[in-house]
Amino acid sequence: MSTDTKPAKSGKSLAKAKSQARMLIIVAAGLSLIASVLLFFLGGEDNQNEGIFIGLWVPSILALGALLVPAGRD
Repeated sequence: MSTDTKPAKSGKSLAKAKSQARMLIIVAAGLSLIASVLLFFLGGEDNQNEGIFIGLWVPSILALGALLVPAGRD
């Protein structure tokens, strides 16, 4: 009788995955911020509301990142 269990991820690979996830969250929030500023200032009067709407994504993305990848010891 053998038990086939997957080996646990090593500490280094788990830390690398967390680091990549944090970077993805920061990049997504940064791109959202840039898109909202561009729409608000360069999109004309018709696109100012869209710029505000996209700007509201930034704290939501960061909050989701804090929930999914909590800070702490790696």
